[in-house]
This record gives sequence, C-alpha cells and structure tokens, in this order.
Amino acid sequence: MYIAAVILSVLLALFSLAAGAPKVQMKGDVPEGLVAKGLSSGLVRFIGLSEVAAAVGLVAGIWWQPLGIAAAVGMAVLLVGAVTYHVKWGDYADSKSRNAAMAPVMFCLISIAAACTLAASI
Repeated sequence: MYIAAVILSVLLALFSLAAGAPKVQMKGDVPEGLVAKGLSSGLVRFIGLSEVAAAVGLVAGIWWQPLGIAAAVGMAVLLVGAVTYHVKWGDYADSKSRNAAMAPVMFCLISIAAACTLAASI
C-alpha cells in the first residue's frame, strides 16, 4: 500500500505544482482566463499558492503521512471548487472546453485515493 501512496502522492504533487506555478506568477493562458472570467488576481495567486503548498505537503507526506493526508484532502477540497467553477461557466456542456474541465474531476479522485492510501500506510 505504501508504494501506491508514494506513486499517487508524487503524481498529484507534480500536477499540483504544474497547475499552481503559473497562477502564482500570473503568467500564461490559465491565469489570464480566470481573471477574464471574473476572479481577482489575488484569488488566482492564492489558488496557485494553495496548489504549490499542496505539492510540498504531498512530497513531505511520503515520510510523515499525516501531512500528506492533510495536503491530499486540502487538494481535493480545492479541486471540488474548481469543478464547481467549471459547472458555473458551463465548461462541461461545451465540447471545446470539456476536456480541460475534466482534469479537476480526475485529480480530485486521485487526491481522495492518495489520502486513503496514505492513511492505510500509517
């Protein structure tokens, strides 16, 4: 079970870091798109910092599982917010944006699996 926890934690940490870094720096299409849809730049940066913090917590959680569990649960909560945001903007109904909008759903499930496997490996 520990090997599965490590694999899920690393996978989720890489995703989280890749998603959060551009938001913290406010560079790229994603932060610009979020601001264009009404989110403040401060909120976008906060979301990015949360994602980067989750990545750090997930990696540290490999050695101290309670931190990894907290990071995975926090990431799942953040991703539920992302899914809600995509629902609000109708991204799941639009065939052009549906694929990108499915990423938060998939990674929310991975977050839950990471939390469960980390808890089982204590």
